Amino acid sequence: MKILLGVGGSELSYQALTETIERASEAGDELTIAIFESEEVDATLDEVQARVQEQVEESNFEPEIRQIVGTSPGSELVNIAESEGFDRIVLGGGDRSPLGKIQLGSIVEFVLLNAQTPVTLIR
Repeated sequence: MKILLGVGGSELSYQALTETIERASEAGDELTIAIFESEEVDATLDEVQARVQEQVEESNFEPEIRQIVGTSPGSELVNIAESEGFDRIVLGGGDRSPLGKIQLGSIVEFVLLNAQTPVTLIR
């Protein structure tokens, strides 16, 4: 399976990174990690890249890592997934409100609503 994982610097995206690397290595999947800056997180692209690189090195798994630069990372994730034939998009996100309703960030919401590729949300 060909998996595209989006990492934008939130703790949930790093949790998704850990879980996805583990699952992809066990299943023999092809994993591409797309790193992007999110307005919802106070981390630069370089900081996100460094943390992702650190986790990848600890895992002994060798996914492709690329950066998404631009104003619309959600749109770019959808475009990459569709144009390059990915089987699944994986994202971390989805906090619960005090009333128990799920709250999605703008990037996750865009991908969920616009992707033709199946999306897995890790919370």
